[in-house]
Amino acid sequence: MKASGLIFTLLLASSVAVVQLAAQQTNADQKPIEEVKAKAEAGDAESQVELGRRYEHGEGVSKDQGEAVKWYRKAAEQNYADGQNNLGVCYQKGEGVAKDEVEAVKWYRKAAEQNLAAAQYNLGICYEHGEGVAKDEVEAVKWYRKAAEQNDADAETQNNLGSRFYYGDGVPKDLGKAAELYQKAADQGFASAQTNLGVAYEFGLGVPKNSEKARELYQKAAAQNNEHAKEGLNRLSRGSFLWWVYLITAVVVIMLRKWNAWRSKR
Repeated sequence: MKASGLIFTLLLASSVAVVQLAAQQTNADQKPIEEVKAKAEAGDAESQVELGRRYEHGEGVSKDQGEAVKWYRKAAEQNYADGQNNLGVCYQKGEGVAKDEVEAVKWYRKAAEQNLAAAQYNLGICYEHGEGVAKDEVEAVKWYRKAAEQNDADAETQNNLGSRFYYGDGVPKDLGKAAELYQKAADQGFASAQTNLGVAYEFGLGVPKNSEKARELYQKAAAQNNEHAKEGLNRLSRGSFLWWVYLITAVVVIMLRKWNAWRSKR
């Protein structure tokens, strides 16, 4: 198997899954639903997005995707980037509203132009797959890069952009840059990036070849049940076994040659 066939990122769900902003809160941290509703109805865009999220997930209210869209739209129409991105996701998935990829792109673009990383990533996906817009690899990379270069860029975005540099899709091929981006995503504990970086170290792709580093990365990803990382560990184990077989065989051959030489002198 060629080493280039071992980078699996673009085949994973992460490369096609749109990102929707949703505050990660414990029940104890969440504001009372009455307070959120009051602020949303008073026109507070942040609360409108929060109320939409509550309806989407059924938190404190009955789950209602249509109501979620209603509140995301109210925030989006106030030019609130989080609301625009979430409304775009609803249109792209057809949740609470008729599926409309062109409309999804419209809202992603509005939020992306406000420098919202999630929307930039989602817009990149649309360009990569030609969803709601003409397929354009260069434009896809442009938006992936904008998202990845933000200080709070998520691991999926960095991993995805790394694979673009690895394959040279929409950007000049650069294995060193790919490894750099995989490292950033791997440092966040992202299993796919740990696996990709492991492959880079195993075969010396953009980084010095280092089987021990590869093994360490594969182990971290395998602990998250990444099947490709498990394959990498098996590959390294087989390689180690074959190396010992080769070494022992070489020693035996040398000893036999010395033995035969000694016998011929007698």
